[in-house]
Amino acid sequence: MERLSHQRCFNHLAREAVAKCPGCARFYCRECITEHDDRVLCADCMRELGAELAHGKRRFQFPVRVVQFVGAVLLGWLFFYFMGQILVSLDPAFHEGTVWKERWWPQY
Repeated sequence: MERLSHQRCFNHLAREAVAKCPGCARFYCRECITEHDDRVLCADCMRELGAELAHGKRRFQFPVRVVQFVGAVLLGWLFFYFMGQILVSLDPAFHEGTVWKERWWPQY
């Protein structure tokens, strides 16, 4: 096993390596590595990790959208149902306009 101080960057052969990526076991310089979840990873391993995480999120995207749509339709239906119930329960004089005429336009 060679020491880190004798290694060169996988992408930049003229630069000295400062870390070894645990994912691909290659050596990289400071510009080619990044820290993620207390680990030092290269750009390729970071990209693969991001693709794995995105794939896991996409797997549940369709069922979540269906539940959201059904919930929105149900909520809209409930709103209009209860608004209709309120309107039906009002005094018939309200619907005929006599309440409005008596309150705002009194007959002299």
